[in-house]
Amino acid sequence: MTFGVSIPKVGFEGYLAGNRSDYRFAPFNMLLLVVLMLIGLVIHTLIHGFDVAALVYAVVAAVVLGAVCAASAWPAVVLAGTAAALACYLILRSLPVPVPPRVLVAATVLSVLIAPTMQIANQWERGVLLRFGRFAGIRGPGVFFIVPVVDRVVQFVDQRIRVTDFRAETTLTKDTVPVNVDAIAFWMVWDAEKAVLEVADFEQAVILSAQTALRDAIGRSELAELLSHREKIGHEIQQVLDAKTNPWGITAQSVEIRDIIIPKNLEDAMSRQAQAERERQSRIILGTAETEIAEKFAKASEAYKNNPVALHLRAMNMVFEGLKQKGSMIIVPSSAVETMALGALGGLTAFGLQGPREASAQETSQPQTGAGEESEKSSSV
Repeated sequence: MTFGVSIPKVGFEGYLAGNRSDYRFAPFNMLLLVVLMLIGLVIHTLIHGFDVAALVYAVVAAVVLGAVCAASAWPAVVLAGTAAALACYLILRSLPVPVPPRVLVAATVLSVLIAPTMQIANQWERGVLLRFGRFAGIRGPGVFFIVPVVDRVVQFVDQRIRVTDFRAETTLTKDTVPVNVDAIAFWMVWDAEKAVLEVADFEQAVILSAQTALRDAIGRSELAELLSHREKIGHEIQQVLDAKTNPWGITAQSVEIRDIIIPKNLEDAMSRQAQAERERQSRIILGTAETEIAEKFAKASEAYKNNPVALHLRAMNMVFEGLKQKGSMIIVPSSAVETMALGALGGLTAFGLQGPREASAQETSQPQTGAGEESEKSSSV
């Protein structure tokens, strides 16, 4: 049997791994550190005269202390300030002509402690301040000051609306269909104190809560409902997520489902089903059209029933329309042919249409052999 042992991190590495930053060290703080070191150098020069060693120490100490302060941890600041002050004392005392290091040592200590005390929060940020580990208030926006070593700004909370994407992979619907769903959530922090003090990592908590709510919504819905009622599903997820995150000072404004991915074979089956449904609808529409046409013809037959003249006029109009197109064949009832003498008329029309065509075809196909042959053809005709 194997036992796993968790060894806690110790020292400065463990401090950074287990805690958030103590303050924000911005470029303005670096500038303040350099200015304080230069002021100490100027005062030292005015009292003890110019010294190259003091100048080199001031420049190097400002750069090193600025890099250490950027770690945003008070233990690092205290250790670096103590080491720099001790180095200043030893360097100035070890010179051939010893120089009193009091001014530069005091400037080093004050610079490394005062530079991080001025903090700047942006308009959309709020800083959560702890004093001796207890909540001391919310600071910002703008400039505010903290007590060195005693105060910690554990986090600057962004109170703007945030957008977080999350997904549920291979989740079964109510009708046991595996789907992959992608969604986005719009949320914001309205109480920075609760968001930092009530939950360890509120951003990760919001993402995991939204993913859990999405999986629950998928499990309660069938595939057809999930595809056709995305807004309804998103609203349900938003209500569940808001009820869970509201005690943390966080509001979930809306949840939108971006994409629903179903298996490929199921997608093909749904496509075939949609095609069959469209074919059924087209056949229904065609049958409805045939029924309406039959009803119209029935009404028209009533108008021609006791009026043979109108019926014959309609038939003659149909024949005329057909004869306007050359080479057309028309089939008409025998009664119409007898009453309107359409047989002779049709024969004359056909002869008039086909005669010129046959004559032109014979002239082009048979060469002219002489006047005798032409006279014989004409006599035979």
